[in-house]
Amino acid sequence: MSASPPWRIALADVLVGDEERRAVLEVLDSKWLSMGPVTEQFERAFEEVLGGGHAVAVTNGTAALHLAAAALGLGPGDEVICPTLTFVATAAGMRHTGAEVRLADSTSSDDFAVDPAEIERLVGDRTKAVAVVHYGGYPADVDAIQQIADAHGLLVIEDAAHALGAEVGGRPCGLLGAASCFSFFPNKNMTTAEGGMVVFRDEDAAAHARSLRSHGMTTLTWDRHRGHAASYDVVELGYNYRLDELRAALGLAQLARIAEFNRVRAELAERYRERLESSAFRFPAQGARGKSANHLVVVLAPSAEERESARERLKERRIQTSVHYPAIHRFSAYASLDLRLPVAEDIADRALTLPLHPGMDDADVDLVCAALDE
Repeated sequence: MSASPPWRIALADVLVGDEERRAVLEVLDSKWLSMGPVTEQFERAFEEVLGGGHAVAVTNGTAALHLAAAALGLGPGDEVICPTLTFVATAAGMRHTGAEVRLADSTSSDDFAVDPAEIERLVGDRTKAVAVVHYGGYPADVDAIQQIADAHGLLVIEDAAHALGAEVGGRPCGLLGAASCFSFFPNKNMTTAEGGMVVFRDEDAAAHARSLRSHGMTTLTWDRHRGHAASYDVVELGYNYRLDELRAALGLAQLARIAEFNRVRAELAERYRERLESSAFRFPAQGARGKSANHLVVVLAPSAEERESARERLKERRIQTSVHYPAIHRFSAYASLDLRLPVAEDIADRALTLPLHPGMDDADVDLVCAALDE
């Protein structure tokens, strides 16, 4: 029996070719599989694509968020303001340090990102940081948020999991905060299967993160393998968030294709926007602040009921859809916060994520749109 999913058009897909296979096989042939020179090369290449920063490769996007917060000094007694309309890892990464989260509402049904006015409202004596999410690849209002952060002495941590290649005023998302966090899960714009990256503005914070990433040890296994060190000390309580060489090699090959992947995504997203211009399913006017990475195409149904009806209709035609995202404050683990965040709740009830990946073409988009409006 085939293990392939039954979808005619999948929500997301992974494009791998000879370069990816060759890169992974070279690592296997080298017989050095744990974190080492290929991971270092991946980090340097990532910095070049961003145009700066200090990159630290980690085992997944959630680890990236936790490591960023820990390396920047967040801990018990601190509060972090976080959007409720995001994947739960954004908040969980902050909470893993012992900090508490204060969940904030979205801006509007045309701008799903966190509302800067909400951040201003939620700042308190214990607030130490703001987690900013570039939802769907569309840049958040980072200038307004940074002004608020500067006025209150807050750190800005970017959750840029959707935003590799996004820009604001020519500045890349990923270099806009004290730290930025990327995910390379298979549904992202590029993948390492599992994996993530933290990019720090400050070199000392990056050095701290590298120590925390590998148990707080003063030397790495790769250093000792090369004879550059004979022993090690453990100087702090750390984690095992290392990225292995196989995934780093895959990441290097994928990173070389990110510009092309994003170009195709942008063209497909524009095709969706044109096709849905007169649809009952509204394409929000996001992206006015800058260049999107077009990670997601999310439309708003007229109602929650019509959203579910559309999902069933597309499923019958073997077109995969999803919902990005259920609001965090509605999850059982966050129910004690007892919040009412009406803008995000309305978006979460009506949002419908349509297929988008570089393996699609215009005909696929047309098929999705026709089924949506049937």
